[in-house]
Order: sequence, then structure tokens, then C-alpha cells
Amino acid sequence: MSEQSANPLIGGPADPEHDSTAAYGLDRSYVASLTRRIVSTTGETHAVSSPIGGAPLGHVPQSGPADVTEAFVRARHAQAGWAATSIDERAAALLRLHDLLLDRQDELIDLVVWESGKARKDAYLEVAHLALTARYYARTAHEHLDTQRVGGMFPVLTRAEVHRVPKGVVGIISPWNYPLTMALCDGIPALLAGNAVVSKPDAQTMLTALLAAQLLDEAGFPPELWQVVAGPGPEVGGAIVAEADYICFTGSTATGRTIAKQCAERLIGCSLELGGKNPMLVLRDADVHRAAEGAVRGVFSNAGQLCVSMERLFVADQVYDRFVDAFVSRTQAMTLGASQDWSVDMGSLISQAQLDTVARHVEDAVAKGARVLTGGKARPDLGPFVFEPTILEGVSADMECFGKETFGPVVALYRFHSEDEAVERANDGAYGLNASVYTRDGARGRAVARRIKAGTVNVNEAYGATFGSLGAPMGGMRESGMGRRQGAEGIHRYTEAQSVATQRLVPIAPMLGMSEETNAKVMTAALRLLNKLGRA
Repeated sequence: MSEQSANPLIGGPADPEHDSTAAYGLDRSYVASLTRRIVSTTGETHAVSSPIGGAPLGHVPQSGPADVTEAFVRARHAQAGWAATSIDERAAALLRLHDLLLDRQDELIDLVVWESGKARKDAYLEVAHLALTARYYARTAHEHLDTQRVGGMFPVLTRAEVHRVPKGVVGIISPWNYPLTMALCDGIPALLAGNAVVSKPDAQTMLTALLAAQLLDEAGFPPELWQVVAGPGPEVGGAIVAEADYICFTGSTATGRTIAKQCAERLIGCSLELGGKNPMLVLRDADVHRAAEGAVRGVFSNAGQLCVSMERLFVADQVYDRFVDAFVSRTQAMTLGASQDWSVDMGSLISQAQLDTVARHVEDAVAKGARVLTGGKARPDLGPFVFEPTILEGVSADMECFGKETFGPVVALYRFHSEDEAVERANDGAYGLNASVYTRDGARGRAVARRIKAGTVNVNEAYGATFGSLGAPMGGMRESGMGRRQGAEGIHRYTEAQSVATQRLVPIAPMLGMSEETNAKVMTAALRLLNKLGRA
């Protein structure tokens, strides 16, 4: 505890008789330095505490609709000047952010763990992913944003080019489960494209998002360019949708539907990453131990509170028993806890509400005949919201966890007899966010992957291969959402494509008194010639 008490983020023990992590909260002056960035005139605050022993974290000022309007006024003013800066200047700020993230990683990781309760190793991955995102977009800025020459109607005579024009002010509504990554990863390409951002992070992890915004200032972005508001989703989130030029939302499918309708009313675009019930397929030729290791990470990272984590495991008959033995053994060897210690394999759920959902899904499944191979219980001795990593067998369609997203450390195992059956069952349901295929034959795995209706599919990995490949777009099919983050699509969504064509020498019309009929014949001859020459 001595190391944590020396941390400048952390205040002294609330109860001197109990020298434990639970007795510590964030330093008040530190919290005040972060929350000053929130646009708030309501005078109202929201008290937040940590999943780690209920430690107090502070009081977060709340915004109202008038504050959202003011945030957009400030952002629009800043955006006008920012759009006039060069792509190189914007990219240079992202590279400075990359280094700041790595330099300040201990502070960032500490705050992520305090707010979310996740294992420290999972919090580090947030820093790494965000640094990768900043570097990727900085290094590929010209590739995505430079004006492009395209083929004109007539070679030489028609010059056509496409410009990427920023949308204006982007509204970003981000979730609690990856409070650092999700606070900035969608906004980084928006800034690079010349936009401003008004952000509403989830109330449970507001402080991490505020620290991320502070790093943007330190990296050299104009302070007014990134505005932060706080408050209830229906009130503050709705006000953002009413003002923004584009909306980026990550969260539940139900809320995503509402936002999509609101955006449609205003004829603005949106990208939505929503729910998932992600499948992993372990084929008959899979390396059982590699698949079991991947399943542990794919199911239990961040205590299963990851949009792309696995909740359904389909395993071939030929390897089922060996896989289950290896998977259960690895799961039982995990260390659990709610602390800042690097030795914790799986941390806490974030809240009582999340714990209640997980417990209800497990209890319902067991009551209807499912078998618990390991786990299945809350662990209040380790933390108020810790739940054991849980593997279920015999889950059927009448059970709540069969088709509904649990978003916790619970997975259901199923045998399959043929790959066609496995693909069909993987595609069952309304979601299509992420999937995984384990096999010793990479080509075969990729062939199976293409048959799965999911926005990302990983072969011999659960989610990290696609999530960490920043050039590859990421998002959901069907009720898992619309639009993509990462890659070209991840930045082009924040731009308008503007086409400019210049016609030289001759008009696209009859010339020199030529009749319409003669002009049509000349045009037809020209079209035939261009086709013979192989022109597009």
C-alpha cells in the first residue's frame, strides 16, 4: 500500500485504522483540476466512487442543455481556425499526443483502474491502443485527407478532383468499459480531419476522459477544440444529437436505435458500435492449448466487459473434451481482485447494476438446467462487484444468457458436428460484431471467417488482431451497429467528399453550331474509342 499512498493522484486514508486500497480516494485538488474542463453552469454535481472497495473519487459537475449549446458555440469558433491549419500541423499534434500517452502511462493506468476496477494489464492495453491510434492516423494523414485526382469525363480535357471537407463539430458519446480508449480513439481522426468535438463520456468514468482531454491540450491542440459535457444521457446526449454535425456513439443497441432516429430526423450521419453476442469457433484441427489460452483472454479480459469479447464458444466434437479440460484449468488458475496490482488477471465489474445482470443470467441458466463447470458466484471478499469467471455448459434457447448480451465474465460452451453447423449457429441471432476461429490451417480459418456475419473476424486470436490493426476498419453488422472506426473509413466518416471538376478547351455540349443529333454521334464515337483504349 505504501507505493499507492505515495501516488500524487491519491489522497490519504479515509479511515486511518484500515490501511487498505478501499480506504483511499483521489486527491481533491487533482479531481478539481480535471473537472474544471467540464462545461457546467447548473451548480449540480454527481458523486462517483471506485469499484475498488467503494473508495470516493470526487464530485463531477453536471451540464444542462444550455451548457451543451455553449460547448458547441465554443467548438464551432475553434473549428473554423483549426480547419485552416495544415494537415502536417494536425498530424504533429497527434505524434506529440502519442509520446505523452506513453510518458504518462502510470498516471493514466492508475486512474483507469480506480474508475473502472479493471485489471491493471487491461488498463495498460488502453494506453497502448490509443497511442497506436494516434500514430497510425498521424502517419497516414496525407493518404486519407489529401485531395485526390480522379479520372475526368474526357482525358486531358476534364480535370476532376475530390476534396475531404470536415463535417464541422462531431458529437461523441462514449462508454465506461474502456474509458481511456473510447474517450479519444474516435475523436482522434475527427480532429485530424479538421473537426472540433463535443464529448459526453459516461458518468462512471468521467475523470479518465477528462485526463485524456487534458493531454490533448498539452499536445498542442487548441483548448476550445475539444469540449466536455457531463450529465444524464437522455438530457445531455439528446442535446448533443440536436446540435452536432455528426454523431459517434458506442453503447447499447436500444440507445443506438434512438440516436439513429434522431440523426435521421436532422439528416446528419452517425456511426454506432452497439451490442454483441460474439462467437468463437474451435475447429477440429485447432491447437487446443492455444485455443484455450485465447478463450481465456477473449472471454475474461476486462471481466468480459468488452464489446468484442466472446460469450459463445462452439467447439468441434473431435477436440471438445480436451479443449474443455484445458479451458477450465486455465480459468481456475486466474487470479482475481480489485486493486492496482499487476498480478491480477481479472478485475472487477464496474457497478452493482452490472453485477446484478451477470448474477441474474447465471442463476437463470442454472435454474433451467445449465451446468457450471467453474465459477458462478460473486466474490464480495475480493471487491464489491467481483464475479468469478464462469463457464457454462448445456445453455439452451429458453435461458436469458443464450441470446442476450451478458457483458460480464460468463461464457456458454456448445459442441458442433460440422463446420457448416458451427457457422450457422455462430450467425444465429441479431448481432454481428466480432468473431473468432481457431485452426492450424490459416487458409481454412480465413475461408470460414468469410462466412461469418460479423464486422471483424480473428483467426487464431480472439479480438486483438483486428482491434490492433489500425488500418483495418472495425464495426458491426446487423444490430451490432453501423459505420466503422479505424482505417480509412474511420476518418472519412468525419468528412464530406467534395468533387471539383474543371473543363478545358471545349464544353460538354454541341460546338460550332453542331446539331444535337450530330453531337450525339460524335459523343458515341468518342465513347467507343475510350472503351477500346481501356479507359475507365
